[in-house]
Amino acid sequence: MLEIDLKNAFLDAQQLLNDFCNQTHHFQLMGQLCYKLAEAFQQNHKILICGNGGSNCDAAHFAEEFTGQFRAFRKALPVIALSDSSHITCVGNDFGFDQIFSRGVEAYGTKGDWLIVLSTSGNSNNIVKALEKAKEQKMHTIALLGKDGGKLKGKSDYEWVIPGKTSDRIQELHMLILHAIIEGVERILFPENY
Repeated sequence: MLEIDLKNAFLDAQQLLNDFCNQTHHFQLMGQLCYKLAEAFQQNHKILICGNGGSNCDAAHFAEEFTGQFRAFRKALPVIALSDSSHITCVGNDFGFDQIFSRGVEAYGTKGDWLIVLSTSGNSNNIVKALEKAKEQKMHTIALLGKDGGKLKGKSDYEWVIPGKTSDRIQELHMLILHAIIEGVERILFPENY
């Protein structure tokens, strides 16, 4: 049997995480964002979130932890992952794949709502168009990007760029950021659970 050394996968992830943790501005920004999102929920606004492939799964994961629960029982909060397969295939067929998320933003997003986009390259055209539509609709925006940030770098109100070499490492840190945001919002809105 061929021996496979998978330890480097964990060491790569650990290095990326250590580099991230050594930049304290990430956590200051995350803290500010958690207060803004908590305030948005208190004012009956919602969050939309989208991404392609594994990032689409991460978007759905993020949404269900707000509409369901994260650490403890509490009120459901309005977060929509733009990941419905019937919507994606309809819009992809009728309008083009580059419109699959922007049409969802147009349908569900209103002024004062938030859009989170996930892109490991920062260059996905359908994510670029979703962000543009959100800006048109006077929504607030958050981008979790990878590599050098691509075309989306600097285009959102809040952003984190993970300089990983591969999508899997970038997505792992994106999910950690998303989980931290959920925890932060819960700590603000439901302190009795912590």
